[in-house]
Amino acid sequence: MPLVAVTMPQLGESIAEATIIRLDVAIGSEVQADQEIIEVETNKATMGVTTLCGGVVKELFAEEGETYAVGTILGLLEATAEEVERTGVTVHGDESAATPVEEEVNRPHDYRPGTEEESYTPPKVEVEPSVQGLKVPAGGLQGAHYISPRMRARMNELGLQGADVSAIAGSGAGGRVTVEDLESFLSYIEGWPGTKASPMRLAVADAMRRSWTRPLATVGMEAPLEKLVAYRKTLDPKPGLTLFLLRAFGLALKEHPATAGFLVGQKVVHPKAYDIGVAVQVEDGVVVPVVRNVDQRSVSELSADYENLVVQSRDKKVPEEAVGGGIATVTNFGTFGLRWATPVPLPSETLILGMGSGEKRPVWDEAAGQFVPVLEAELTLTFDHRVVDGGGAGVLLRRVVELLQNPEDL
Repeated sequence: MPLVAVTMPQLGESIAEATIIRLDVAIGSEVQADQEIIEVETNKATMGVTTLCGGVVKELFAEEGETYAVGTILGLLEATAEEVERTGVTVHGDESAATPVEEEVNRPHDYRPGTEEESYTPPKVEVEPSVQGLKVPAGGLQGAHYISPRMRARMNELGLQGADVSAIAGSGAGGRVTVEDLESFLSYIEGWPGTKASPMRLAVADAMRRSWTRPLATVGMEAPLEKLVAYRKTLDPKPGLTLFLLRAFGLALKEHPATAGFLVGQKVVHPKAYDIGVAVQVEDGVVVPVVRNVDQRSVSELSADYENLVVQSRDKKVPEEAVGGGIATVTNFGTFGLRWATPVPLPSETLILGMGSGEKRPVWDEAAGQFVPVLEAELTLTFDHRVVDGGGAGVLLRRVVELLQNPEDL
């Protein structure tokens, strides 16, 4: 009977690999077309691998906890000729079927149905995480900026980045960290308790490391919340404050598109759509689903989509259409009781806007001639200083605050 490959699909923009979380079938299991049979975790969310046709699971090459590149064959299905014809799938091992799908699959070329070898174990695709962190002791240790070729080679062997060894005290010339310093440090922490970093934790580490290659700066401003909170009480259901912040940010960016650009060489690329991400805290990381066309839809029109995205993100099941492509991000760190923070934008974005927790503060009322209690929250805007200057960031942030004073127009 024809065999059909189950491959690691392209699960989103810029996703090159995924880790197997759970196998939902076993060899011999009967499956239907479009059935989710493997659960995987990418650096953005938890997703499922589905079948292209119905049949019986002939082989399973994937192992739970292992990471595989996009296109790697995870298993083989045995299907009837009628099912293959009905679904139009490519038969595994059919050299004549030169379809785009077939060209993208990393097929095991030394396996053919009907040979004496009944099972095939594909060569394992070694996918090294881009960041493998080391726990370092706190203290007054100093590292060196220069890394020798020998030291770099040893770091590459261990999968280490410069940030992983920056706290090691260097004994070389000018405080340079030597290979001997590194080996001594590794021996020092060898007995320390530790856990394996999840793919999401590694992805966050990688993104933040790349973000900090740019000159980032932060400005802040108080935002009165009295009108916003009063207006929100009149609505049913009541949208979260983050949604109002998201909408105001989108409108402000549309008025000041230059602040939302990103620098490529000697060119500033401006946004073609005002799609903004929302930072959602999940276990061992942060998921940032993207809300599309924020400038074109009111808070009431955005509400249902926004709430669904937040729920799906907390389950790490962000829909594909909400992954990537955002021009900026909003984050409500006030939900953790924080009044002030300096959030870091994603490497592909220039801006991130944060909101702190609201609190009553004494504000001078000129008409009354006295201080009156006003509910306020701190807004902070972190930006890429290569693209935006402090003045431009301040104008953008002030416009967000102004828009929040007229919540009924959002």
